[in-house]
Amino acid sequence: MSGEAFSFNLAETVVKWLDVGIFVLDKNFEVQLWNNFMAHHSGRAAEEIVGKNLFEAFPELPKPWFTKKVNTVFLLNNFAFISWENRPFLFRFAHNRPITGGADHMYQNCMLLPLKAEQGKPEAVCVMVFDATDTAIAQNLLKEALEAISEISNRDGLTGIYNRRYLENRLSSEFDRTRRYGGTFSMVLFDLDFFKKVNDTYGHLAGDKVLVEIAARMKAQLRTSDVLGRYGGEEFILILPETSLEGARIFADRLREMIELEPVIYDNITIPVTVSMGVTEHQADMPSYTSMTHQSDLALYASKAAGRNRVTCYDPSLEKLAAQAKH
Repeated sequence: MSGEAFSFNLAETVVKWLDVGIFVLDKNFEVQLWNNFMAHHSGRAAEEIVGKNLFEAFPELPKPWFTKKVNTVFLLNNFAFISWENRPFLFRFAHNRPITGGADHMYQNCMLLPLKAEQGKPEAVCVMVFDATDTAIAQNLLKEALEAISEISNRDGLTGIYNRRYLENRLSSEFDRTRRYGGTFSMVLFDLDFFKKVNDTYGHLAGDKVLVEIAARMKAQLRTSDVLGRYGGEEFILILPETSLEGARIFADRLREMIELEPVIYDNITIPVTVSMGVTEHQADMPSYTSMTHQSDLALYASKAAGRNRVTCYDPSLEKLAAQAKH
């Protein structure tokens, strides 16, 4: 056997048994080569596929997209790479990983290589299909873990609703979005009336129960777009996208009444709870979201000064009342 023949047979054997999918397409998308990896995972032997049009043999393939990819390799006479992160798979092959990995198909990276004739122009394209399932599963699990950590870092440890850091970030982004694209949004700042008395009378475990219960009740009343968070201690913030001042006032008063009418039960003890609320709406001339927290704080102070267990909307006159109260 000559060295040239040996080299050819060796290359043919490697291509056939390599644990990578390899198939070759001519300019008419007829399959010229179909190795064992492709045969095993597709369930279609080389004798059945070679000579056939790829899309007729596999009509489920993304024909317009893949046709463009292959034709670009022919045109530019250069290779192309397709990552599983951009397109999870070319062929929907099964994988042999445990189902606990969360993947229901083989993730694939693909490389397309021009096969050139003597004059240098491509006569065919070799497509290599790499099993990237292990990498994809690992990266997806890492992504999920990081998202879970991020979510935990955004949550209040006691009530499970959002914490102050998240609230301020969300207020800032909502403020910027509204200023850029128009529309409006409102926020409600509220706290539990005489909460120190609850702790002093019934104990801190009872106080914690009240905070958890009130947060859960309010959360159950929200739209998916609304954001509820604990601002600190017994103080909460409610962000209401695409909601006017009047709409926010009506909703806040409904929440206030719901809380008043249903006391919290702790260790067979009935604990009455009321809240005071301050409401404000985004205005075009506000310099930043902190203007809204300032205004809602003044409105909350007005609710407390008027006897608590009520909702007050911000009005510029509250600025004078606050200034007078300091003197």
